[in-house]
Amino acid sequence: MNISSLALFWLEQEARALLSRLERVQSFSLTETMVAAAAISPNALRAIELHLIRVKRVLRGQLLEFIDAIQQAVLTPAEAQRRFTMLRLRFNAVLTQLDIFADALSQRSETPNGVWLAGLDVAASDALKLKTDLPVPPLVCYLDRGHGAAIRRARTRLPGGDENPVAIIRIPRERMIGSGIASSLVHEVGHQGNELLGLIPSIKPILEAVTHRHDIDTRVWNCWQRWISEILADFWSVAKLGIGSSLGLMAVVNLPRYFVFRVSINDPHPTPWIRVKLSCAIGQALYPHPQWQELSALWESLYPATNLPAAQTLWLRQLEQQIPLLVKLLTQQRPAALNGKTLIEALGVNERQPLQLQSIFSSIKPQDLQHLPATLAFALLGQARWDGQISPEQESRTVNRLLTHWALHRALEQPTKALNTEKGDRYGQFYLQS
Repeated sequence: MNISSLALFWLEQEARALLSRLERVQSFSLTETMVAAAAISPNALRAIELHLIRVKRVLRGQLLEFIDAIQQAVLTPAEAQRRFTMLRLRFNAVLTQLDIFADALSQRSETPNGVWLAGLDVAASDALKLKTDLPVPPLVCYLDRGHGAAIRRARTRLPGGDENPVAIIRIPRERMIGSGIASSLVHEVGHQGNELLGLIPSIKPILEAVTHRHDIDTRVWNCWQRWISEILADFWSVAKLGIGSSLGLMAVVNLPRYFVFRVSINDPHPTPWIRVKLSCAIGQALYPHPQWQELSALWESLYPATNLPAAQTLWLRQLEQQIPLLVKLLTQQRPAALNGKTLIEALGVNERQPLQLQSIFSSIKPQDLQHLPATLAFALLGQARWDGQISPEQESRTVNRLLTHWALHRALEQPTKALNTEKGDRYGQFYLQS
């Protein structure tokens, strides 16, 4: 056998080996061992399975076409090598996508984390609901090490370039299941909500226009523009959770002073000290009450802005002075996707004022929380925690019961009912057709 024939034979064997390994990639429905209550939603599972079936089918066809081209002797060894290299990279990208979903799903077999994660799925779906008829994607939560939460939004690019069929939310293990878990969760959901509503493209021109005003500090508003994605996600979280969102944020940015006061235009997250002050200002705008001023004062007592370099102190105060104007612009947002509604109207903030939350919490039994919308239940707990009506131990036990109930309730629903009633089903259909 000459070298050219040997090279083509070797590449054919390698392609067949890839094909053999690809055939061993099985459906999650056949391999995962989670209990029913820990399962992801039917819409999410279907979207993931159909996505993997599609990418496997395409890659399998490309491998078979490559093998046929070699057998027909239409490729030189160099041409075959180039094509095989691209196929191998594509194969590894498919496996990387599989691992992304597997990381989220395999934890569902952990007791009791799997059931809690299913409960967080339910809470995340509720956090994405708006007073509008927009289709929303399925959401899947998983745990990982690290300090902060994160989201891989639906319809963003996966390794290899394919669109992600579901939103995957990473929750830090250290927040399971203590105070502030809802704040981290809903903040990440807010990133998906911002994408669905086109909030960033909507507000960017407004921020740029303000930046060019003669009476405005351009450096400050350049910061707001850099940080706007995280600011909008915090806005979403405060709108859904009230003061519980700000309390959870304080827990997340409970860091050494250097990091709390550090201002970096390269970081997409606002300076932690300013971020908490901004969260309180958003809360005051959405839910007027003296508690926001008290919380802001508490934050300043924990991290007094003293003994800092003069330039840094001036920079922080300039940012702080511009917070009211920024919050005003946020509350006036009317993205095109809402057909004339403001963001406040779509998020339904009028139903979660502090006095309303206090009245509801004082009039119901703890077990009745499970029958309320998930984010409302979390908002009640956050308000009760601030008011001193519930201890951290009681809150943790209550969140445990809520997550378990929501997971079990979803598992006991008829699959056909779930598919017909969840907005995520319509989003899945849109994804498959596009």
